[in-house]
Amino acid sequence: MKATGKLLAIALCAPIWIVALAAGHALAMDNWAGPTNGPPRQASKTVTFISQDLRNGGITAAYRGFYTASLELGWSVHLVDGKNDTAAIRAGIVEAIRTHSDAIVLGGFDVQAFADVIGAAQRAKIVLAGWHAAAEPGPTKDLFINIATPSFDVANIAAEYAIGNMSIAKIGVVIFTDDRFAVANAKTRRMKEIIERCDHCQLLSIQNIPIPDANTEIPLAVPRLDQLYGKAWTHSLAINDVYFDAMNLPLLSAKRTDIQNISAGDGSNIALNRIRSGKSQQIATVAEPAGLQGWQLADELNRAFAGQAPSGYTSKPILVTTQLLKRLGNADIDSDIPYKEAYTEIWRGKSSKEKEGSTNR
Repeated sequence: MKATGKLLAIALCAPIWIVALAAGHALAMDNWAGPTNGPPRQASKTVTFISQDLRNGGITAAYRGFYTASLELGWSVHLVDGKNDTAAIRAGIVEAIRTHSDAIVLGGFDVQAFADVIGAAQRAKIVLAGWHAAAEPGPTKDLFINIATPSFDVANIAAEYAIGNMSIAKIGVVIFTDDRFAVANAKTRRMKEIIERCDHCQLLSIQNIPIPDANTEIPLAVPRLDQLYGKAWTHSLAINDVYFDAMNLPLLSAKRTDIQNISAGDGSNIALNRIRSGKSQQIATVAEPAGLQGWQLADELNRAFAGQAPSGYTSKPILVTTQLLKRLGNADIDSDIPYKEAYTEIWRGKSSKEKEGSTNR
């Protein structure tokens, strides 16, 4: 598959299907890399989904996917909005233990920050799963499964896309992060490595700004950074789209419309809309296939309820550009991936082996 234009810069580091999506090539419906076998649906389960903050578009999209999947599985789902409040999140976990939930989903907050109540949930034999609740995807010592895309892949794609979108001799990068989260730290380390090994790039600064404070801190940071670095600041990388929600107006006020912004997560609706317009200084986001991940989360919990091991599947990030969004129209960014069909067939007892057997009869 041939990448063109600016995509040549990322073709060597990004998985080929991500390059294909960004270039505007539709995926075949049979291009499903996820599981095709597993237990049938384990019905009549109760799951508590605790969100770190429903203002986070990635968490919300993952929850919507999970809730839709739960309807197919016949589960009851209780949603708790933690509103970025530690006490509220802790209270949600305690309540889920008290009401004997079959499973608790940690949506967007680090499992290690709640070790005491997590231990209580484990002693109560409650299945624990996470969405961005640990640094990397897969099982952990505390979680049956953590759903995420590999931070290494996300950071690679974002940083290499910044390098590939240069129209000047040298680029200067500011990275915005939130060091409270293991996954943010992993992305930041990798982006830093890539920029520092680039001979025509300069890492100017790493700005640690908590995600909930971005709306107030970014308008203060932009003029300060502009004064410090001036025209040397050409690109911004961030571990979350929310930093760019508050950046366009300060950049306009500073007359810095030359700066290009790229996010290494998470594909919020606000970010997608401004990228779709083609008029924003945010030119791309490396998004989670959050709808798919919601269904993936449901499938992994279904395996846990059936006494089986995790599937071993890890979803891949998607480079979202204006070109891709114009091709997709109103469809979701993961709409080319036939995950709903694949998971529904598993849960209805139509595994790949069974389908092969029926074909051979």
